[in-house]
Amino acid sequence: MSEVVNFSSVTIKRNGQPILDDVNWSVEPNQRWAVIGPNGAGKTTLLRVAAAQIQPSSGEARILGKTMGEVNVFELRTRIGFASNALTDHIPNSEKVLDAVMTASYGITGRWNENYEELDVKRARRVLGEWGLSEFEDRAFGTLSDGEKKRVQIARSVMTDPELMLMDEPVASLDMAAREQTVQLLGEYAKSPSAPAMVVVTHHIEEIPEGFTHALLIGGGKIHSQGPIQQVLTSERVSDCFNYQLTVISNQGRFTARSKS
Repeated sequence: MSEVVNFSSVTIKRNGQPILDDVNWSVEPNQRWAVIGPNGAGKTTLLRVAAAQIQPSSGEARILGKTMGEVNVFELRTRIGFASNALTDHIPNSEKVLDAVMTASYGITGRWNENYEELDVKRARRVLGEWGLSEFEDRAFGTLSDGEKKRVQIARSVMTDPELMLMDEPVASLDMAAREQTVQLLGEYAKSPSAPAMVVVTHHIEEIPEGFTHALLIGGGKIHSQGPIQQVLTSERVSDCFNYQLTVISNQGRFTARSKS
């Protein structure tokens, strides 16, 4: 399998209006993509198609070698790690952090009558350690800070050793310290040769971790530009996508954008 995501003329319509419009895009197994655009650009919709949560109104979406509409999406989703604010709302506040991560093995968000093996427990504890959460394993999910909850979401998404990892604004609303801690952890993970293909949606290029290789700019449901990250995240292209004059600066694998004076 040469591509983990392949969109061919993908269009999503809502009430007759295109949310995604004739999108062509592909992701290779060793690529890490940042998807950037203004509010209402279609970023989350694009990610939901890649997560096998919604099907195109027209066009073809192939995920992990399977064509949407011709595959059992529930089986496909077990091969995809997905982290989003919407999923956070489904984790019970009383759920222990260890269980919140471990239940990803069954694709559920609340432990019930499942049987877990010691191997599952060991893997969940290892993942918690990798994301700086070991001390929280017996804490109730609802008692965590926003930053800690975001990291639990990411830990859940890697629990099943996915072939594709998708994250919708993984550091949105975090304070500066929590944001940088999470971005640093994501960057370390992205640079690991054993990490899966990754796609992160964000409004802010400052939130793109080191190690990301490609970028996609989207606006009004249409792809503005896509390709290697240094070629796409230029002042000219970002300004055009956001319809505002910005200066984009790249420094040691991180990006910043400021109003052009």
